[in-house]
Amino acid sequence: MAKEQTDRTTLDLFVDERRPGRPKTSPLSRDEQLRINKRNQLRRDKVRGLRRVELKINADAVDVLNHLAEQRNMSRSELIELILLAELERQQQGN
Repeated sequence: MAKEQTDRTTLDLFVDERRPGRPKTSPLSRDEQLRINKRNQLRRDKVRGLRRVELKINADAVDVLNHLAEQRNMSRSELIELILLAELERQQQGN
């Protein structure tokens, strides 16, 4: 039987593996853990109806957004979404 690094059902195969450093709670490498966590995050976002949008804006605008988000006790992405939705609503009312 082949040993697969991401196989969680045969943990007994990993018992003899000794690596230097602090003890791990997972037999998976850090890279594999990050990959699995990212996949799970994308699934959670999809279930919540969220889609990823990448945006490049001026650093001064980012600073202002960070400040406003901190004042309102919300994340920057939540603030950007709020601003966009308000503008879209305003655009629809104007037509």
